[in-house]
Order: sequence, then structure tokens, then C-alpha cells
Amino acid sequence: MSKSVTIPVHIVITTGEPAGIGPELVAQAFARRASLWYRAAHFTVLGDRQLLIDRAKQAGVDPAIWLMETGAPVVLRDVPLSVWSIAGVLDAANSRYVLSMLDSAIEGALDGTFDAIVTSPIQKSIINDSGVLFTGHTEYLAKRTGTSRVVMMLSGTGNRPMRVALATTHLSLRNVPDALNIDGLVDTLVIIDQDLRARFCIASPRILVTGLNPHAGESGYLGREEIEVIKPAVLRACASGVHARGPYPADTLFHPRYLHDADCVLVMYHDQGLPVLKFATFGECINVTLGLPIVRTSVDHGTALNLAGTGRADCGSLIAAIETAIAMASTAVDGAMIRGTASDSK
Repeated sequence: MSKSVTIPVHIVITTGEPAGIGPELVAQAFARRASLWYRAAHFTVLGDRQLLIDRAKQAGVDPAIWLMETGAPVVLRDVPLSVWSIAGVLDAANSRYVLSMLDSAIEGALDGTFDAIVTSPIQKSIINDSGVLFTGHTEYLAKRTGTSRVVMMLSGTGNRPMRVALATTHLSLRNVPDALNIDGLVDTLVIIDQDLRARFCIASPRILVTGLNPHAGESGYLGREEIEVIKPAVLRACASGVHARGPYPADTLFHPRYLHDADCVLVMYHDQGLPVLKFATFGECINVTLGLPIVRTSVDHGTALNLAGTGRADCGSLIAAIETAIAMASTAVDGAMIRGTASDSK
């Protein structure tokens, strides 16, 4: 007789841009919810120890949360700052510090030390100012894991989750049409379908696809991308078993009567779908990178430099990102247990 063993998943959390709200949000999230998480997960938090202690104090959180010893449910791995960080004041000298946390998390996830990564917000501009070309977490994760194509998906949490995936990510709007092609869109739809099945336990994901142009091109009068690229991609994806429909006009698609019949909406560019999603779910929305060999979630907001060190930032999105990472990682671990890699036979 085989009996399943409950194995807490191991989540690593990067604390992000040191001048931003990430360090204090992590402290606030653990102060509020950690006792509910410990049975399901253990945590490694990456960041400068003294910075995290100071920011916890500024946020009104007992800094003893970071003083737990090795083997405790929460372990702080000290990553020293390059230069001391002042809340709200960016310094390009700390860009390497930010990337070193991310590198450590990725390496640990790839070698099996961690079951999922949760990333706090970073400041892309200051990393570029330091001389490192950086377009975002999504692209960096793809490069470091050797993944040819990943998909950025934001997901509202709660009783009726709303998911929006992006065909293109951090790209100038004038470059979007040239970045769209049939093969790429088919690959994107397949990744969404596979990860919604494997990571979110949706048996038959339903994906709605927007057009690129106003009114989805108005039968070619406002652009031909829908006719020449998007529709052929949808048809090819459907032929491979993906339940996709479209293209639909983006200005009318985001209505409850359409979204009720969808598990995810694929939009063609960043600001086509994310403003709608964030308006509806901001503070409870998360970012998930699909297509990776590892689990990664993040918050739906930036570094909020004006709030750093004040304790007034809302940690709701980070809590949702952590809880989603636990659920996704647990699904993966449960799958391994079913295959017999983590069972206790009696």
C-alpha cells in the first residue's frame, strides 16, 4: 500500500531593487501570512541582512522575522549590497546586487534546490544605466534558463481569476507588428495551453485572442495582420489541439459575458491588455512566466520609490504571488509523487 508524504515546497524570494518597496513588502507579507504558509512551504529570502532588518523596522514589522536560524521555515540568505541603499534613492552601483539575487534564485531552481521563484519589483532603467542591457525579468529568465520562448501572463486572483498573456512583452509599440508571425503566435498559444493544464490544473483551457488593430482590422481596411498572421495562427493552434478563438477586437473583448467563457486572453502587446487587467484586479494581480522549466511568479507593480521606507505600500500582490507559487510548485511536486518519486510505501 502506498501512502503519500506531505513535502513542503521550497520557495526562494528575491527582494528586488533595494531602494524600492520590495524589501519591506517581503517583511510585511511574512508578518501577515507566514504562519499560514509554513506547513505547505519553506522559504529562502535573498537580500542584504541589515537592509532587510532596517526596512522591516520602518514598515513596523518585528525584525526578528529575519533572525531565524538555518532549518527554520524562513531562512535569510545574506547578499551584501554593493553600496548602502537609501529608501527611494536609486544607485546604479547596486544593479549587480539585484542581478546576483536573481542569478542565485535561478541557479537554485534549475538544480532543484528551490521549487519556485518569487521576484520582488526591480528598476529596469537603473540596471541599464549601470551598463547592463536589461529589458525585464521575463526576458532575463528566458536567457538564463536557455528557453527559446516564454510567455508573460498576468493573472488576477480571487473567485473569478482573469488572465492576460502577451504575444510581445517589453517592446516599443512601433516594433510590435514586425515581431508578430504565425509560428511565434502558434508557439505562444501552445505554451499557454500546456502551462494552464500542467501548472493551473485546467483540463481544457479556453483562450481568446485579440487582434492587433482597431476593430481587429475591420476586414483588412485598418490593417491586415489579423488576416495574414493572427487568424492563420489561431487555426493552426486549434489544429494541434489548442482551444483558441479569435481574433477579436480588444476594445470589446474585455467584458464579463466574453471573459466568462475564457481561461486566458492573449493580447498582442503590453498595453493592449494589462491596463484593463490592472484596473480590475490591481493589488491582487500577479505575474507568471509561462514556458520556463521552473516556476516563477511576481508582483503586478513596480518599485514605488515614493513609498519606499514608509510602510504604506500594499503587500497584497506579493502575498498573492507567494501563494500562487506555493500552489504551482505543490502541483509539480504532487505530480512527481504520483510518478513515484516521492512516496512512502508500506
